[in-house]
Amino acid sequence: MDDTTLDLEFFRNELNRQREEILGDSEITLHEMQEESTLFPDPSDRATLESDHITVLRIRDRQNKLLGKIQEALDRIENGTFGECEECGGPIGSKRLSIRPVTTLCINCKEEQEEEENIRKSKKS
Repeated sequence: MDDTTLDLEFFRNELNRQREEILGDSEITLHEMQEESTLFPDPSDRATLESDHITVLRIRDRQNKLLGKIQEALDRIENGTFGECEECGGPIGSKRLSIRPVTTLCINCKEEQEEEENIRKSKKS
């Protein structure tokens, strides 16, 4: 696969695989949390468990946000805009998409965005 021709079926399958993995992990997490909540009657152990649950729930929240991005990428495949940079309209490139298929920016636009963010952060400091 070169940078001019994207294998849309490959990306569709990869995005669907990622979505199914996240959904499966979420169900496992929910089941484990329900089982664990009855295992620790000691208040200290219970507090540690709840702290661990908060961390896991933060991870799950990030994964839920990724689910939205996965759906958006699948929508872009369907409407023919997958692989186009939303900033400059140029091609994103198959190598970049292979690493992060939900990306919406080419490498140049992403670098510019990060540079602008760094400038804003340094001005706030």
